[in-house]
Amino acid sequence: MPTDEKKKTRSMLEIVEAVGVYPLEAYDFVQQGLQATVQKIHADLTDPDASRHVSGRQLSEGLRDFALQRWGLMASVVLARWNITSTMDFGRIVYAMIDGGFFSKTQEDSVEDFRNVFDFKRAFEQQYQIGSRV
Repeated sequence: MPTDEKKKTRSMLEIVEAVGVYPLEAYDFVQQGLQATVQKIHADLTDPDASRHVSGRQLSEGLRDFALQRWGLMASVVLARWNITSTMDFGRIVYAMIDGGFFSKTQEDSVEDFRNVFDFKRAFEQQYQIGSRV
């Protein structure tokens, strides 16, 4: 999804203002989470021209993991503060960034790929495990 040579058509602040739902921090989080997800999924790629595309499902799951790694049990609280309460919110942010020229997509990609990927309450609260055990 990252854009290579596609020109950014709008600034990030213009996107934030146009959408009007999510703060700038939410877009920054998605951008950083995308980078982490791409690195995790495509870690073995050595060809600089190889596709590093991730699907909406992969990105949603990667953003969940990134949020849990960053904030632990507070992840759902932080995301809710930014009006992110479902995987569809991830999709809306991603597609706003695609429209603004920050990310790219394939013909097969759709914002609907983000719909109901997982249940937020279950993913962030019930399935959370502390990373290290003594």
